[in-house]
Amino acid sequence: MFTGIVEATGRVERLVETAVAGSFHLLLETPLAAALKIGDSLAINGCCLTVAELRGEMIRFDLLTETLRRTNLEDLRPGSLANLERPMAADGRFGGHLVQGHVDTAAEILAIEAAGRDHRIEISLPAAFARYLVFKGSIAVNGISLTVAELLESSFVLWIIPHTWEVTNLRGLEPGERVNLEFDLVAKYVERMMPESLQASQR
Repeated sequence: MFTGIVEATGRVERLVETAVAGSFHLLLETPLAAALKIGDSLAINGCCLTVAELRGEMIRFDLLTETLRRTNLEDLRPGSLANLERPMAADGRFGGHLVQGHVDTAAEILAIEAAGRDHRIEISLPAAFARYLVFKGSIAVNGISLTVAELLESSFVLWIIPHTWEVTNLRGLEPGERVNLEFDLVAKYVERMMPESLQASQR
């Protein structure tokens, strides 16, 4: 379990397909590697992956086609920055909200605008997931716990404070690029427990 508070960014070395069809290796460099061991979980842009190999500050992860299909990890290029977060310790604090590291979908950035020292980001909202968002609700974007500032018909808006802008990979993104979205876990469980007739009326 994660909370959407990014600890560090890592720089992508490369993403390559292995000799086994549908299997890929992601290599990423970060000083955070010193705090990890093989088998540990690490959220990469909000996607929970397992450390498969460590070499100094270089970490290797094994990815499947399904992971690439559902996330923006396939968009990563050498030099790309990725947000990193280790799972929350049992005695830790919830700095953000409940984040599983299970990305629901990747969505396009529609606009990024500076407003003084802050930034306004508008992101497309796939219709299939719109019911999970509420005004002032939480959403994980590239693994960052953020608050929905505006909820529009087919998009939503975030306001990013200077600290978040400086310590995450949001500062390097541009309109047209995709970000990973994980919607609120509690909303999904509530929907699952609703009678089927009510579930159907929400779709």
